[in-house]
Amino acid sequence: SFYYGTFPAGFLWGVGSSAYQTEGAWNKDGRGPSIWDAFTHKKGKVFRNETGDSACDGYYKVKDDIQLLKELKVNHYLFSISWPRIMPTGIKTEQLNEKGIQFYNDTINSLLENNIIPIVSLYHWDLPQVLQEKYGGWQNISMINYFNDYANLCFEKFGDRVKHWITFSNPWAVAEKGYETGEHAPGLKLGGCGAYKAAHHIIKTHAKVWHSYNNTWRSEQQGMVGISLTSGWGEPVDPHSQTDRDAAERYIQFHLGWFANPIYRGDYPEIMKNYVGRKSAQQGLGTSRLPTFSVQEKTYIKGTSDFLGIGHFTTRYVIQKSLPFLQVSSYHTDRDLAELVDPKWPAPGPKWLYSVPWGFRRLLNFIKTQYGNPLIYVTENGVSEKVQCTQLCDEWRIEYLKGYINEILKALNDGVNVKGYTAWSLLDKFEWNKGFSERFGFYHIDFKNKNKPRYPKASVDYYKKIVSANGFPNPREVENWYQKAMDTCSTTHQLLATDSLITRMEMMREIVLPAVFTLCILISIVLLIFYLRNH
Repeated sequence: SFYYGTFPAGFLWGVGSSAYQTEGAWNKDGRGPSIWDAFTHKKGKVFRNETGDSACDGYYKVKDDIQLLKELKVNHYLFSISWPRIMPTGIKTEQLNEKGIQFYNDTINSLLENNIIPIVSLYHWDLPQVLQEKYGGWQNISMINYFNDYANLCFEKFGDRVKHWITFSNPWAVAEKGYETGEHAPGLKLGGCGAYKAAHHIIKTHAKVWHSYNNTWRSEQQGMVGISLTSGWGEPVDPHSQTDRDAAERYIQFHLGWFANPIYRGDYPEIMKNYVGRKSAQQGLGTSRLPTFSVQEKTYIKGTSDFLGIGHFTTRYVIQKSLPFLQVSSYHTDRDLAELVDPKWPAPGPKWLYSVPWGFRRLLNFIKTQYGNPLIYVTENGVSEKVQCTQLCDEWRIEYLKGYINEILKALNDGVNVKGYTAWSLLDKFEWNKGFSERFGFYHIDFKNKNKPRYPKASVDYYKKIVSANGFPNPREVENWYQKAMDTCSTTHQLLATDSLITRMEMMREIVLPAVFTLCILISIVLLIFYLRNH
């Protein structure tokens, strides 16, 4: 049932985005190429072969987008720094890009001038392409030192003003989609080993960066360093069946526990070590495909997070499923489970994203129990639409946000230590291998218009009300928010329709007029030739 009430005083409300998905300007002002530039420039990797070359033109629209944040009345903005924008090759000793550093300095300063707290992710998937080509990216242990140099540069240049740092955003996707399935950049299909190896290096890198901050910067800057882990919730199909309960546990441990367990408890989850170890032995391998941490590494990694960032979008029912023995194993077959969905769950957007708010409270309580009730910031939560026509009256997003935020409020009453919420995302943007086909934004962008104008959806008005009220005060008020949001979006729709018509007319003018003019000249030349021949 819905719970009316407000969040504690000082609870942080915000929105997020990431560099590659929004900035554009991929080869401007000294930025080096990233693995996503290389990946999207290959045909067949992304839906409709779309790229983030210009994305939302966020690089040129910082001031405009900060006005949108002010309109939303949020306390913080979570964004990522593009590694190749400030270090074109990824190697500190080779080259620094002062224009890139200035861009982020200006962004941070503008946010603070408008009383918006910057929460900064050091890595949202855009590895410098040079490091991929030279060393194999996250498959190579040398990334630890290169990334640590980059992180220290960021602490040095921005740490006097940035007090919330995220080392990695959703490293699960970096490892699994980048090095196992190849759906994401760098597009490698290193089945069975690639994801585990990449994750191993990422965890060690995270720990090194935390220690760097702790030893060198913390006393002076007084900030916090955490990691942002994205995970669904796994619910057993039959809660009375031990095998289903075990399968659901594996679902969470192979997803969230893979990264959280080493950081909070010093090692990979036992169930993960057992399953991958056993499957590796069946393959005739001498050692497990899941790498091991030395005793010193376990001690070094444990406790390296001042807060835990949590990204969460959806839930699955989970059932035990013993997969037949395969010579070629993968991360997915290692888990011995099947994921199911309830056909009654709303699925407003893509097939993977079902709206199941109660799963969020369960996930948050799992974290509280499993990892000693850490300080949590929700770093990503939202829903996309996958429709061809423009929909500014996004009532499904309003329902999704209302349901999921309400489950956080319930989790707070359970004693979970959540201090902030980041809705995903500020703008419609480039959604990785899905291109621009999935739209997560509060603000609609007309990507066909070269100016990339932003239009507020109904959810802007609704989220703004939640922020201002710091929760859900009473049924009458909350119902009133919905009605007002729907009224607002109807007006914006008319504006968008007018602008779209003007854009089409401009395109017609830019394309048709020169074509007609050229045709007239050609016809005149032909007529002139005929005239001269006849005379």
